[in-house]
Amino acid sequence: MDDGKTTEPKAKWWSRPTPGRSTRTAPQEPSPVEGSADAVPAADPPAESEPPQDAPRETGTARTTAPEPTAPAAPEPAAPAAPAAPRPPASAPQAAQPLHEPDQYSTPPYGGPGPWAPAPPVQRPVQTPAHGTPVPPPYAGTNGSGMTVPPAQAPAFQPQPQPPHPMPAPPQQHIPPQGHTPPQGVHAQPQGHTPPQGVHTPPPSPQWLQYDPWGAPRQPLITQPGPPLGPDGGRRGRRRGPVLIGALLLALVAGGIGGGIGAYIERNGGLTQVELPQDERNGGGRAPDSVAGIAASALPSVVTLHVSGTTESGTGTGFVLDNRGHILTNNHVVAPAGSSGEITVTFSGGETAHAEIVGKDSGYDLAVVKVSGVSGLKPLPLGNSDNVQVGDPVVAIGAPFDLSNTVTSGIISAKDRPITAGGEKGDGSDISYVDALQTDAPINPGNSGGPLVDTDAHVIGINSAIRAADSGSTTEGGQAGSIGLGFAIPINQGKRVAEELINTGKATHPVIGVTLDMKYTGDGAKVGPKGADGKSSVTEDGPGAEAGIRPGDVITAVNGKRVHSGEELIVKIRSHRPGDQLRFSLTRGGKDLSMTLTLGSATGT
Repeated sequence: MDDGKTTEPKAKWWSRPTPGRSTRTAPQEPSPVEGSADAVPAADPPAESEPPQDAPRETGTARTTAPEPTAPAAPEPAAPAAPAAPRPPASAPQAAQPLHEPDQYSTPPYGGPGPWAPAPPVQRPVQTPAHGTPVPPPYAGTNGSGMTVPPAQAPAFQPQPQPPHPMPAPPQQHIPPQGHTPPQGVHAQPQGHTPPQGVHTPPPSPQWLQYDPWGAPRQPLITQPGPPLGPDGGRRGRRRGPVLIGALLLALVAGGIGGGIGAYIERNGGLTQVELPQDERNGGGRAPDSVAGIAASALPSVVTLHVSGTTESGTGTGFVLDNRGHILTNNHVVAPAGSSGEITVTFSGGETAHAEIVGKDSGYDLAVVKVSGVSGLKPLPLGNSDNVQVGDPVVAIGAPFDLSNTVTSGIISAKDRPITAGGEKGDGSDISYVDALQTDAPINPGNSGGPLVDTDAHVIGINSAIRAADSGSTTEGGQAGSIGLGFAIPINQGKRVAEELINTGKATHPVIGVTLDMKYTGDGAKVGPKGADGKSSVTEDGPGAEAGIRPGDVITAVNGKRVHSGEELIVKIRSHRPGDQLRFSLTRGGKDLSMTLTLGSATGT
């Protein structure tokens, strides 16, 4: 549809006048626009009739095909511009009638301003000064006509719609600030310039008064007194306080909740069941010669005895000798039962059985009991006590203070320790004479009768006595504790006595047929002047008499081993079997003598 516009080639709406070849300082009069409803007079309006700045814009121009007006020559940038000469008065201009209604959205090419509209105003933003830096006085910008605008008239920047096709401004005289040279081809409009007739210049916008993309940096558009702002413009600084407070409150609340949860977990074992890491390796067996290996091998053969009689009771230990149920223990363990007491045997697995006394001997402090109706017994192997050396490791097993299956370990501290135990009756009939093995393995009341085993789990002794710190030697009946001085009957002697008790019910003692003076305080064992019944101290036709021993002789050694007392001589003799030959050393009237003696036999009690 034809709107009255020409069909000739159209100029682009963003084109600007090409610099002309004329050297005039005043702009040429515009030519009438072809194809418009009314032609605009060519004469410039007089200066007096310059329309006010608030007059409405003419937006009704149509696209033209007229040649572009010749632009004035650009002044030299280096030379200062002279003030514009006043123009002669001219007739009043007639308002041009646009071909179309003004476009309220200013859409090219029908919107205003036309192609000769002045360039957009200028502003020069700069960086916000840092904290503590004095702010320079605000800069008084200029409008598009070169007029100075105070800072108060420059409100905060708000984007304005750009004109659809800015028109070139007439040549203007503009004095740049000191030290500033405008770029080539950019001209300022001199003050007092009157726009051509028919073209209305809009009032300068304060937002663009100081904007010049080609100019040198100037002062900020608007400066206001107040605290210095940060690099982010101050808005983030104003928000930082509440944000920090909120973060602090959040941290406190989270810490309180976490502490409460931690306390709950610590007190109640956690929200779920706790499983601690553990070594999953198989414990397996132990070396046979270790304490654990020895105990595992010997414990099934060790029993605990509970003895009760008419007047007293006691607890002790024993070990199995054979599959028929014979058990070896100490005489003083079963002594409280007497002839009508009760003996209960408890095995390591917890099984119990009643036992009866087979035989006992107070001189050796040994006894044998037997259980009936029990199967699966495991006898404990017997070793050889003559092969034991001082320092050999040993393990003691028993029930100290009725704590069954107690295992302690130590070494052999000494051999051939002459000890005596018993003597509560006062007549010496209950005194035990033992050539004992000394050990530091802890032995306490209740260990009596238990086995002392070597690294092969073989019995080398029977635990019988301990040395107490306050009462000398004691048996199981005492309440003294271990101080590392324990004594065991050698198993070689125990084996012989046990065999005799099982076979005959009684044990035989080796004798020399002499009566000793137990009150002698000198070194050695002295033969008394008379016997207990008033007879000779040397039994007639006895072993001593046949060897040549006489009353008053002092025996100093047996088989080359020194003897220091009568008890020690008895211990030395009872460590052998009847019929063994011994070599004696003695003194008589200050003379040293030596003789050989064959041991006799006597029935024990």
